[in-house]
Amino acid sequence: MAQLLVFGVDSPQTAEKVLDLAADLNRQELLQLADAAWVERRPDGKVKLHQSVNLAATGAASGALWGTLIGLLFLNPLLGALAGAGAGAVGGTLTDIGIDDDLIRQIGQTLQPGRAAVFFLARNATVDRVVEAIRPYNPTVIQTNLSRESEQELIEALQRDYLADPTGTTMSS
Repeated sequence: MAQLLVFGVDSPQTAEKVLDLAADLNRQELLQLADAAWVERRPDGKVKLHQSVNLAATGAASGALWGTLIGLLFLNPLLGALAGAGAGAVGGTLTDIGIDDDLIRQIGQTLQPGRAAVFFLARNATVDRVVEAIRPYNPTVIQTNLSRESEQELIEALQRDYLADPTGTTMSS
């Protein structure tokens, strides 16, 4: 089962950095993301949603490829590519996979103006390494679908500020 993690951060710039960090962790196979997004509440109070994957563009590219192949069968690959790209873009726009956009907007409405929240839908994670990597951004846990005990452990882990000494033991700073 995938875990939904929603972290509050101090600014849209921090949200972008955390999302970039998650992509790096995903490449290192420390975090297996199914979806990611972030939302900001602008100083004027408006909520802006940022998806990590542009479904319309992905659908258009896929549709163009399939349209070209089908068009080759009917000796008109250009027409097939155009029709496929259009159908793929519409299909991609209508497809909502991963994190529910309504949930993202609802949480965005609860943020203070100028702040942001980052959403991760993770299939798997090396928790200690992910927490260690994200801790410098001072995130606050807004919502998860973890058990109460696991959520409390996550909150406590993010609030710890450890420094390793040369002997390999850890000490609180």
